Amino acid sequence: MGKVLKDWRPEDQQFWQSGGRAIARRNLWISVPALLLAFAIWQVWSVTVVKLPLVGFKFSSNELFWLAALPALSGATLRIFYSFVIPIFGGRKWTTISTASLLIPALGLGFAVQNPNTSYTTMFILALLCGFGGANFSSSMSNISLFFPKSEKGQAMGINAGLGNLGVSAVQIAVPLAITSCLFGAMGGESQTISTPQGSAQVWLQNAGFIWVPFIVLSTLAAWFGMNDIGSMHSSLKEQFVIFKRLHNWILCWLYVGTFGSFIGFSAAFPLLISHSFPHLDAVKFAFLGPFVGAVLRVVGGWLSDKMSAAKLTEISYAMMIVGVIGVLVFQPIGGNEGSFVGFFCSFMLLFAFSGIGNGSTYAQVPRIFSQFHRHLHQGDVKTSEAHATKESATVLGFMGAIGAYGGFLIPKSFGSSIEATGSASMALWGFIVFYVSCLIVNYWFYVRKQSVTSC
Repeated sequence: MGKVLKDWRPEDQQFWQSGGRAIARRNLWISVPALLLAFAIWQVWSVTVVKLPLVGFKFSSNELFWLAALPALSGATLRIFYSFVIPIFGGRKWTTISTASLLIPALGLGFAVQNPNTSYTTMFILALLCGFGGANFSSSMSNISLFFPKSEKGQAMGINAGLGNLGVSAVQIAVPLAITSCLFGAMGGESQTISTPQGSAQVWLQNAGFIWVPFIVLSTLAAWFGMNDIGSMHSSLKEQFVIFKRLHNWILCWLYVGTFGSFIGFSAAFPLLISHSFPHLDAVKFAFLGPFVGAVLRVVGGWLSDKMSAAKLTEISYAMMIVGVIGVLVFQPIGGNEGSFVGFFCSFMLLFAFSGIGNGSTYAQVPRIFSQFHRHLHQGDVKTSEAHATKESATVLGFMGAIGAYGGFLIPKSFGSSIEATGSASMALWGFIVFYVSCLIVNYWFYVRKQSVTSC
């Protein structure tokens, strides 16, 4: 059908069965590894900062929390712009460009960490540039949502986001392994010596960035040669900006800060928080499990949302996340209490699990909400209402991904500020509980209540 799809009708069953599904799935499966790499680059600092003091960097704990949080800040801000690019540039072109842009922070990080005299300003800028990875999520989800019919959107977006989110776990597994050997020979630079209570060891911290470069190049080529642009979904910025007039856009952004913001924020903060709370443990050995659980269960959340009420699934997720935070409060070490690592870890696993399920269900709510909203608005004109709902929901998916990502900055900074002010994370954790309760109430009122016209 060519690289530009001039006629795209996924809701037409004959069109879908006769070739549409195959094209949509091909674009999905090329999108997934590109998004996984984007998440890996976005979160590479969450692992790297733990090792910086060991190779000679003289940064304070608060400065390290800043470096872990900055990619989320820049990624969330860039997502605002990335939310609107797909209908302008096309999914194939933009996925190619945005994936190739990951080479900048990957190479920059690899060169910078080889010299412990590299300034904090340089590290600050490189952490911000890792936001390119976080920004890709908004354009990727907006693009994939356009390829699938409503009956399969939840699952498709769950696969794209959930498997893409595995990049967070991938970076926390791959980096500790990659830095232990000279993968790139003389081209990769010299080793560094780290000293721990267990003894000295040689590491190649630069591999934290360099390891991703060949995969980024391959994924960029796959996007250019294998994906499609949907020509019939072209929209100007003016047409897309209508979402700012929609109350549901802002409500969904609020809810997504609670689900995705928690997932990405806890992912960034978890290694440092374990190191602070239980310094006798090697945080990197355990930290990857949280993002892994959250990413896998996001796929489950999207799949379940196609089978049941997505809003009710979101409600359950928030209730269980509150339970998880209470568990962290109970089991953390505070004062003379040494705490329980097992209880602390299990509570965080509960948080990651239901933030992942909530990610999938919240995203699945969007096309349903806008479909019902436009049917009500256009008084039974099905063709017009569905056309507006499809375009607006795709843009909202990207924009709420942008706003939700600010949680990735706020959570590490909340932990850092709470520890600096009080010596523990308790103040931040109580704040999370208050926020989750607000999400429970808002979601119930607008989307769970049977009396609501957008109950879903």
